[in-house]
Amino acid sequence: MPDNYIVDKIFENIEVLPKGEYENCNFQNCDFSNANFSDFKFIDCSFEACNLSLLKLNNTAFSEVNFSDCKMLGLHFEACNTFGLSFTFENCQLNHSSFYQTKIKNTTFRNSQLEEVDFTEADLSQSVFEQCYLTNAIFDQTILEKCDFRSANNYIINPEINRIKKAKFSASGLIGLLNKYDIVIEN
Repeated sequence: MPDNYIVDKIFENIEVLPKGEYENCNFQNCDFSNANFSDFKFIDCSFEACNLSLLKLNNTAFSEVNFSDCKMLGLHFEACNTFGLSFTFENCQLNHSSFYQTKIKNTTFRNSQLEEVDFTEADLSQSVFEQCYLTNAIFDQTILEKCDFRSANNYIINPEINRIKKAKFSASGLIGLLNKYDIVIEN
C-alpha cells in the first residue's frame, strides 16, 4: 500500500489535508473551503459539519461517501472521477453547485438546499429529493426516471425535455411540472 493510504482515522477541526487515499475515515468540523482535493480518493468516508465550499474536485474519487450538515457551495462534481461515484447528502447546502453530465443513480438528497444547482444532462435515476429546496435548479435533458420529488420544494421541471417516467411527485408539486405553460392554478 502507498504511504498516502489512510484508513479508519478521525480528523477534527483541520484545514489542510495531505493528498492521499482515505478509506473509512471521518471528517468532523473541518474547513476545507477553497482547498484542492484533485486526485484524492475517499472510500466509505463521512464528512460532518464541514465547510467544503469552492473545493477543487479534478479527478477526485468519492465512493460511498456521506456528507451531513456540510456547506458545499459552488462545487463542480462533474470534474470528479466517475468510477464508482456515489454519495449521499443530508442537511447540506449545495447551492450553486454543478452535477453536469454526472451519472449518480440512487443518490439521496435529504433536507438540503439545492438552489441554482445545475443537473443538466445528469442521470439521477431512482434518486430521492426528500425535503429539498430546488429553487432555480436546472433540469435540462436530465434523466429523472423513478426519482422521488414528493416532499421536494420549488422545482421547475419541463417534462418535454427531461425523462421523468415513473418519477414521483406530490399533487402540490405538479405546479413545477406545468410552469412552462404559464397557466394559473388555484386551489
